[in-house]
Amino acid sequence: MNEEEMVAITVEGKIVNIMKYSIHDGPGIRTTVFFKGCPLNCQWCHNPESQGFGQELMYWPDRCIGCGQCLEICSNGAVISTAGKLEYLRDQCLACGACCKACHAGVRELVAKTMSVSEVMAEIEKDLIFYDESGGGVTFSGGEAVMQPVFLLEMLKECRKKEIHTAVETCGYVNLEFLQMISDYVDLFLYDLKLMDRQKHQDFTGVPNVLILDNLRWLVEHHPRIIVRVPIIPGINDDEENLSQLGNFVASLKRVTELHILPYHKAGVDKYQRLGLAYLLSDIQSPDNERMEQIVGQLEQFGLKVKIGG
Repeated sequence: MNEEEMVAITVEGKIVNIMKYSIHDGPGIRTTVFFKGCPLNCQWCHNPESQGFGQELMYWPDRCIGCGQCLEICSNGAVISTAGKLEYLRDQCLACGACCKACHAGVRELVAKTMSVSEVMAEIEKDLIFYDESGGGVTFSGGEAVMQPVFLLEMLKECRKKEIHTAVETCGYVNLEFLQMISDYVDLFLYDLKLMDRQKHQDFTGVPNVLILDNLRWLVEHHPRIIVRVPIIPGINDDEENLSQLGNFVASLKRVTELHILPYHKAGVDKYQRLGLAYLLSDIQSPDNERMEQIVGQLEQFGLKVKIGG
């Protein structure tokens, strides 16, 4: 076994999901690899299972058939029986996965899986024909893929060897050295912007946006292909002031001419309950087509090519 083969087997990352036949994460038909862990905590996130860096457990109580296998297997008291009914105590759970293996009804499921470079590549390469025919490839998303820089870099190198187009979706709140490390191996960056106001960004994502904007400025100077993407969250970032600041900023990045706006949706809301988390934006509705077209018109005034969806 040579050194490159050894790296592919031994370098590992935490993966939440590998989604096939994606058409929203870059050009063509793609495989999207979702990494675990994100430095942001966006209130509208539709992948909350990918936010935390540690292992977590999803819980579907309605699937329970009352067999009691979880009660017998759990050694930390996270499952108790009250009046003949099984109860899950998430605060006591170590997310070890023992109950998941014992349960035949699929009541519990570990969020992440540790995978080697070669294991992920084996999944990616199953769809080579679709990439070739559609001009697609692989998108590394999350969470935040750049927060696992060594694993991501090795994945990118393997894809380059196989001539597989690569895209990296990033929130930008990462160490600049990590971006510099991977930049030469990435064909396309999908760079997410949320809010232009620093304090509002802090309020709704948990971090300020200074590093995000600075990293994008650097990337524009050193990488030829970047698409800026913005989730449109009604009442949070679709106001005239934010859209104007957004348009001005992106227009100032001379090598970025394409902007994708992504309408807010509630596809991941039920995941919050399964993870024992509160969803804070339950009253917000998805923007309709008319509103999205209005936003397109506003942003096009800055000389940008604007597209709805990714």
